[in-house]
Amino acid sequence: MATNAPKDGSRKGAVRDRSQVQNPKTGLWVKRDANTGRFIDVKTSSAKPFKGIRKEK
Repeated sequence: MATNAPKDGSRKGAVRDRSQVQNPKTGLWVKRDANTGRFIDVKTSSAKPFKGIRKEK
């Protein structure tokens, strides 16, 4: 069953075609594109992982 979009523009569920992994040297979380494998972004503002993006094992 379909749902109405959130009024504040937020997303429900995980972001598709993205994953994240923690850099073992720096401890920062790195966002990756699942299709190409290229690194997209590094989270430097806090030690917490990105919201809504699945973690690689």
